[in-house]
Amino acid sequence: MVKITQCRINLSCGMSMSMRALVTGGSGFIGSQLALKLEKDGHTVTVMDDFFSADPGNLKAFTGRVIRQDVSQDFDTDEKFDSIFHQAAITDPRHPNDDEVFKRNVNGFKNILNLAKNHGSKVVYASTAGVYGNGPVPMKEEQDKECTTSYALSKLEMEKIAKDNEGQVHLVGLRYFNVFGPHEIHKGRPASMIYHLWKQMREGKRPRLFQWGEQIRDFIYVEDVVKANLCALTATPGVYNVGTGVGTSFNQLVTYLNQAMGTHFEPEYFEMPFDGKTYQHHTLADIEKAKRHLHFEAEWKMGEAVKDYVSFLDANILVP
Repeated sequence: MVKITQCRINLSCGMSMSMRALVTGGSGFIGSQLALKLEKDGHTVTVMDDFFSADPGNLKAFTGRVIRQDVSQDFDTDEKFDSIFHQAAITDPRHPNDDEVFKRNVNGFKNILNLAKNHGSKVVYASTAGVYGNGPVPMKEEQDKECTTSYALSKLEMEKIAKDNEGQVHLVGLRYFNVFGPHEIHKGRPASMIYHLWKQMREGKRPRLFQWGEQIRDFIYVEDVVKANLCALTATPGVYNVGTGVGTSFNQLVTYLNQAMGTHFEPEYFEMPFDGKTYQHHTLADIEKAKRHLHFEAEWKMGEAVKDYVSFLDANILVP
């Protein structure tokens, strides 16, 4: 069973017991999990999504208000929100239209920022570890940025805009590392490597890895990412890494999947198809700042998270 850990904060955030929250991208991967968690905790939640690349099925248990809206287009609402969790974005780092990614992501953030200013809302927004590129590890929030994709550039621009608005709005940016878990399948190719490898193995195929499976990722379970968003409501404004501080190689990932699935597949290696300069070979979060000022630390261990996710996939996803 999927569990969602509690954050060590008062979720009323100094406001009424029933917080009024807006979740943009609320039918997507992380947004839907966040909306459901907030609603479960008794808050009044509104989801805003254009449903262009999301899955309405992610919200089948959601009972709150849903607004169909592309946040990158001008909009207004009379509804007042105490907090806005901004998850809406084009998140595919290999999207074919760089200009579209940058404009939609940045314009969407500007519109949300204006909404927050008008309503006095706190804003928690999604950024990415992609801003670090192939920089040194563990990756610290203050180190030089090496954006290699338009997606990462758009998120870095959002962070700069947030910096320019310090003192006007409570703004916390979360640099997500490699998130995986339930509600991501609709993403298709950009879904986590864990999902794709599970699918290959459930189809009786050997899991395919880039040569020689030594690439390393800081994988973090989506329930921990939800927890980080909640912690951000009372955190010091700024930007924080959201990772585990533990790296897992692709070879290790196959081992975890074999253990969870009761299989014994050996990897099938193939040549890296991407430019080595733009592909992140090693991600690893420095989590000290998040521990001190976000009061967040991931609770799911990798082996346990993979086992939990495999149980969810086996119970909910049909594989031919």
